[in-house]
Amino acid sequence: MDDRKINVNSYTIEISNLGKVFFPDENITKGDLIDYYRRIAPIMLPYLEERPLMMHRFPDGISKQGFYQKEISDYFPNYIQRTSVEKKEQGGSQTLVVCNNAATLVYLANQACITPHVWLSRRDKPEYPDKLIFDLDPPSVDFEPVRTGARLLKEMLEEIGLTSFVMTTGSKGLHVMVPLDRKEDFNTVRAFASGLADFLAQKQPELFTTETRKDKRQDRIFLDYLRNAYAQTAVPPYAVRAKSGAPVAAPLDWHELENREIHSITYNIKNIFRRLGQKDDPWNKAMHKPESLDEPRRRLQDMKENG
Repeated sequence: MDDRKINVNSYTIEISNLGKVFFPDENITKGDLIDYYRRIAPIMLPYLEERPLMMHRFPDGISKQGFYQKEISDYFPNYIQRTSVEKKEQGGSQTLVVCNNAATLVYLANQACITPHVWLSRRDKPEYPDKLIFDLDPPSVDFEPVRTGARLLKEMLEEIGLTSFVMTTGSKGLHVMVPLDRKEDFNTVRAFASGLADFLAQKQPELFTTETRKDKRQDRIFLDYLRNAYAQTAVPPYAVRAKSGAPVAAPLDWHELENREIHSITYNIKNIFRRLGQKDDPWNKAMHKPESLDEPRRRLQDMKENG
């Protein structure tokens, strides 16, 4: 056994099985995952703080079936913050993790949480998102259509007055995010996102679809707006994905999409620090200028009426 204790922000964390291989193709271990989250914490925490969190856990690594865990376990230490959220469909409530410090992030990694997924709202106003996210999900590994689609989405958002930010997902596609002012609830934001996605799909029917059934997408990018809903989650920047190579979700500057060497799994736990040593986090000021949807909604309606 390679169990030991480490100190993170004055909290003592017992970590175990550091040599267990989590990513067999690259021989990346549980210890490597813990080390990554400990190092990335100062940059990643602003994207986690105050948000209810769901854990994607892989106790035996990615070669075995993982599972999603929403409710916090009874044995989690007291320094891990919690929030009680309403379960809309089932009734009642459940208590979720809130990752507000590096010790929590390291503890979750020791629990084999490879990927934390966070809400698009914060715990003080769980019904009111501060992010609007579009997930561009391509039908294949070909990344070129996703580059084109993301640029078209950015142009439309700009046309109606919204500033957007782009991120590789560490999976197949890209996320395009708009920071919001938390003045509108999820139902209202989702209706706006749905209307914009449908309009863009109508304008570019050979590239985009909003069809949820895969057998009806016909090799088009699925412009997914569905995560803009209460209790839905998204992968935060710098989260590791449970895929070969240990890729991470990486924020980009928009001009970086011109670089054909960059694709959705370009960055991983081994090279992301080199990138961050060469440039600042492209999203480090993304949430500083939250947007209202009032005027963009009016402009989008005008665009629809005028064809």
